[in-house]
Amino acid sequence: MLNVVLVEPEIPANTGNVGRTCVLTGARLHLVGPLGFSLDDDAVRRAGLAYWQSLDVRTYESWDAFVCENGLAPTDGSLAPQAHLLTKVGPRVYTDATYHDGDWLVFGKESAGLSQELLAANPDRCERIPMLGDDALVGADAWHRQFDEQHPELKRDICGNFIDPRAGQITSLNLSNAVAIVLYEALRQLAYPGMA
Repeated sequence: MLNVVLVEPEIPANTGNVGRTCVLTGARLHLVGPLGFSLDDDAVRRAGLAYWQSLDVRTYESWDAFVCENGLAPTDGSLAPQAHLLTKVGPRVYTDATYHDGDWLVFGKESAGLSQELLAANPDRCERIPMLGDDALVGADAWHRQFDEQHPELKRDICGNFIDPRAGQITSLNLSNAVAIVLYEALRQLAYPGMA
């Protein structure tokens, strides 16, 4: 069984969609708090439809509680090799990863992704879904100006190196789409029935 982990998800409909995908693929969903909504939220149930009742879901108050309860932190502070951190800044493409039964597919919150500290501490666990850059979008220059104004602290990368602030992409996939893409690649590699 694969494990899909949403760290501090903010949009209930995304979580509902991910839950439905997990039910249909036999994956377990882990929700790491704080959550940006209540699990009683109508939007979660509406997106998950009748599938929510069949979902194998676990919740955790914090990242530390999640890591501790699932034995994912070796003594050196890095994450266990079964963890795949999905991020826009990963050095490796998700299709280059090798997936095993029991692996953890970890996704960050919609507004900010996974924490920079987590990514910096686990660079060999970071993977990304390739996508077109911001220049493919109409109005990308205005988006960049607004982003630069709202986030002046992002002029350095996660290691503290100075970078071109326009090098980072603002665009990204919807969380539920990103989960589905990576989950189905993992299932393909594991020879999930019907995915030849």
